[in-house]
Parts: sequence; structure tokens; C-alpha cells
Amino acid sequence: MNKLPDLSPFLSQWSGIGPRVGVVMSHGFTGSPHSVRPWAEHLAAAGYAVRLPLLPGHGTTWQDMATRSWREWHRAVDEAYLELAAECDYVFTAGLSMGGTLALRIAATRPVAGTIVVNPGLVLDDPRAVVVAALKYVVKSTPAIANDILKPDQDEGAYARTPVAAAHQLKKMYKDTAALLPRINAPVRVYKSTVDNVISKASLELLRSRASAPVDIHYLANSYHVATLDNDAPEIFQGTVEFIQKTVANLAGHAPSPEKDTAHEQA
Repeated sequence: MNKLPDLSPFLSQWSGIGPRVGVVMSHGFTGSPHSVRPWAEHLAAAGYAVRLPLLPGHGTTWQDMATRSWREWHRAVDEAYLELAAECDYVFTAGLSMGGTLALRIAATRPVAGTIVVNPGLVLDDPRAVVVAALKYVVKSTPAIANDILKPDQDEGAYARTPVAAAHQLKKMYKDTAALLPRINAPVRVYKSTVDNVISKASLELLRSRASAPVDIHYLANSYHVATLDNDAPEIFQGTVEFIQKTVANLAGHAPSPEKDTAHEQA
């Protein structure tokens, strides 16, 4: 019998050699830390300080999530970033799906050493997105697209229903974050599944066209959307460590300032 998904946050302290490196991570929309916990555990085993919060409205009920703002999700990850920035020489951001959106948003508004994202979202492709602002008053929830995983017997710990009000919040966050992409000036590593039934290629194309930093894309041929629990997960985990090691080596002696970039304050 499969174990129940672990919805709790994850954290680890730095235990490596050399510069102190931290990684702030985020799970996806309607999901939980369980979807990226093996990734976080791998980075912790490599000696990095890791912060993986449970986003507000997640891990409870979809009705709770329907009452939450996207700024609450951003604030949770931003607070985790600030915690790591106070104790580390370098901080990286990482995330899956909407967690990738949040990772990119932190990279655009805070000094980071680099960003690693898996199937990040920036464009809401659902045709209902055009009317989602009005739809939320008529339809409270829709069936979720969860567990888009090729590997058998995996459960990401996501809701069975998607609150339409939360989908409206997601749309607003995508739009706001897309406008910030030109401000990303640290390298970005993207892992993109060739078959992804949740996020289309439009999000990747938008990131690649707008980001000011180099965007290094690695395609995953044997995984679907939740690739961090899928067949290509080991490639993501090891590739993340290699990306961090290479980036830190290039930055040695040029630590980023922990001061906040105030050009885009939260409303």
C-alpha cells in the first residue's frame, strides 16, 4: 500500500563545505510539498539549506483555497527566501508548475544566484480563463487536473477539485509575474516535459522571450507534468545540484546583496 502524501513543510539547515547555499522551493497550484519533497530531500542531502513551505490554502480544503489571494502564496515563499538570505551566502529559487512561477517571481524581485523550475506556468491556456472572473460567481469548483504522472502509483497530494476563485487568482499572478520577467538577471535552468497535460509550451516560450538572463532548457522525454515524482526525477535532482555547483563556482567572490529590490513592492 502506498503511503499517504506528506503535506507538511520541509526545511533543512546548511551542512556543506564552502559558501553557504540555500534553496527556497515551492509546490504547485492545489498541490502540496509532497510533490517536490524528494527534490528537497536530495538538495538537503547535498548539504544545502532548504525551505519548502506549505502555501496558504493548500493542504486543507479547496474551499479554504478559494478564499486565498495569490499574494499570500507569494508572501509565503518570499518569507522563506528572506530567512535563507539572512543565513546564506547564495540563495537559489526552485519550483514545480505554479511553484515555478513563484520561483521566477522571487528571482525578479530579490537578489538570487539562480533559479531552477520544472514545467513552470506563466500562461493560463484553459479557454474558460477568459471568463474566470465572472465564472467564479456561478461555478465554485471544477474537477482538478491532478497526478499528471507517467510513472504508476504516484500521488502528488493535490485537491480533487479546483476552486474557480483560486484559478482567477492564478491568472492574475501569471499576468503580474510575466511583466516582471525582464528583471530576471540570474541564470535559469528549466526542465520541461515533452508531454505535459497541464502547462503548454506557451509558458516556456514566454519565459525564454522575456527573461534577461540565460535560460537553459532540458527536455524530459519520460515524464508528464509532475516530473519531480516521475521517471525523470533523478535527472532533475542531480542536474539541480550540478547547476548550483557551477553557478556558485562562477559567482565565488561576488556574493549578491541581500537588500530588497523595491521597484515592485507588493500591493
